[in-house]
Amino acid sequence: TRQARRYPEAYLRTILALLAGLAAVTTIGPVAAKDPSRPFVPGFQTDFPDAAILRDGAAFFAYATNAQGDMANVQVARSSDLVRWELVRNGDRLHDAMPVMPPWANRGKTWAPEVIRTSVGYVLHFTAHDRKSDLQCLGAAFSTSPLGPFVSNATEPLVCQTELGGTIDSHPFRDDDGQLYLYYKSDANNPRFGKKTDIFVQKLSADGLAVEGQPVALLRNDTAWEAHVIEAPTMVRRGQGYVLFFSANHFGWENHQRLSPYAIGYARCSGPLGPCRDATENPIVHSYNDRKAGCLSGPGHQSVFSVGGRQFLSFHAWAATKGCRRADSARYLYIAPLLWEGDTPRLGISLRAAPRR
Repeated sequence: TRQARRYPEAYLRTILALLAGLAAVTTIGPVAAKDPSRPFVPGFQTDFPDAAILRDGAAFFAYATNAQGDMANVQVARSSDLVRWELVRNGDRLHDAMPVMPPWANRGKTWAPEVIRTSVGYVLHFTAHDRKSDLQCLGAAFSTSPLGPFVSNATEPLVCQTELGGTIDSHPFRDDDGQLYLYYKSDANNPRFGKKTDIFVQKLSADGLAVEGQPVALLRNDTAWEAHVIEAPTMVRRGQGYVLFFSANHFGWENHQRLSPYAIGYARCSGPLGPCRDATENPIVHSYNDRKAGCLSGPGHQSVFSVGGRQFLSFHAWAATKGCRRADSARYLYIAPLLWEGDTPRLGISLRAAPRR
């Protein structure tokens, strides 16, 4: 495994130059993410789980699962440089990108929001609690602004696989030809169902608000490291091929666990509708407790975004003490350059603000 080069103190300035001038970062070398000799450091130390990042002009917006205490259905953070983030607020209140839930959905379980820009505005894809089925299901809402308010008057979920325990973790993807796709996970690991979980894909309409055709199953939890669940799909076009990132295993960090078993893997796919094949090196990002590198517990629910031809991968992991124990119920946001060796993904050193002097 090749190691990342040691960064000079000008590392942050290099990243800022990339963002401002859309230039290439030449000081980043590839590193295998499963090697903890290069530590990951959180870029945003507040509870911000399941985040997905959207670049819009000179700004970056990150959308996350509902804030604790029902303070927002969809919380939003904003940054101009990917290393300094702040929660968006309306006065002394947390900003809510979707303050009113659609008629089919209850408040309180709005998970894993992702926003995609279309020719007429912005579409928020999200998971919420369906009143009728008492399951988690998918919805879509529209806004003319990346900050919302996102609005949906739908009386039924966009997708809800009631026979499979519901549906969660929707991910919209635009291929090079402009066709939109929606990837999602059947919530069959729901204790009421106790089935294998699958990642599905279905075509999306041009406005991003409706699914088309029939769903296609791409992956199933069928290896030991995945345990009872795979979820959080993220599709990336790579040359003539496709790479589907996903997370697997129990997301939590329980009191009896030294580290969370949650981790990130990927599959190579022949096309946006598959077929897909798990990488043998999975998982590529997982928990560690290393004397030099520190602590990482429960990395997962990744997203991928591009800046000036360069790709970055974000994920969350649990807040930890210096002794690598669970600190509280917060999950922090991490961001690292996504690098490639052919069609094999590698991560660079995670982005973070320069230390104060």
